Amino acid sequence: MRYYKFIPLQKTLIWGTESWQLSGVAGNETLTEDGQSLNTLVRELKGKLIGQSNYQRFGDEFPLLIKFIDARQDLSIQVHPSDEIARRQGKPRGKTEMWYVMDSAPDAKLFNGLKQPITPEQYRQMVADDTICDALAQYTVREGDCFFIPAGRIHAIGAGCYLAEIQQTSDITYRIYDYKRKDKDGNCRQLHTQEAAECIDYHVLPDYRQHYTPCLNESQLLVECPYFNTAVYDLTEPMSIDYSDLDSFVILMGLRGQGTLAIDGEQTSLRADESVLIPATAQEVVIKGDIKFLETYVLS
Repeated sequence: MRYYKFIPLQKTLIWGTESWQLSGVAGNETLTEDGQSLNTLVRELKGKLIGQSNYQRFGDEFPLLIKFIDARQDLSIQVHPSDEIARRQGKPRGKTEMWYVMDSAPDAKLFNGLKQPITPEQYRQMVADDTICDALAQYTVREGDCFFIPAGRIHAIGAGCYLAEIQQTSDITYRIYDYKRKDKDGNCRQLHTQEAAECIDYHVLPDYRQHYTPCLNESQLLVECPYFNTAVYDLTEPMSIDYSDLDSFVILMGLRGQGTLAIDGEQTSLRADESVLIPATAQEVVIKGDIKFLETYVLS
């Protein structure tokens, strides 16, 4: 196959919905239309699917989890562990991620990072007295905003946000604060105050937004990190992308519009809210149409 499309896993949560586009998370693997799971493909094709270096690094588990997130309410204030901390806590790996904001509500906001220095003792007190949000950097967002969330950075998606999320294959979330919300049974959701305390990066940065210059018909790099590289394309004219020297799979996530892909000559389509997985053996992709999309791959 020159490409793979998967049936998304649709998840309804207390705050909204998630569409898991590509997932190798145990118990939550996405399937192709003929019923093959993502990790089954990795086991069968190995480096031909994800790249030889990536297969040596990650083995039979696909290394990324790809989602579209539609937040109807505020998500909990949360943090994720690094690989080192996760393993110390008995988990296989940590979770670094990124968000790309799509067509969201005019007043949509999110939290990302600390806006003021706090100590671990102050963190615990602010969680206890419901003031932890006062220490966080808050952003009003619009389409095209991008945020990188390395493990250890406190963050939360706000009501009205619609975004694409790219992350390590991990479902570890440590909930710091949840606005005293009750679930359908009238119970407050579990908090993970102690586990979170072991993970938090207390460094304060002046700005947590990724800065780039949007432009048409060019690749714009958004995030480059050990777990993924992601660029955005906004095309109004045909483009050919040469992947012949890239030892990695490529994921294209449709953000807006629609187009056609010719992957080494094999045709498929890509629309908003869809994703396609292109194997590491691909040489060239020709894209036509009026379409905006994210391109993600992993360099080991």
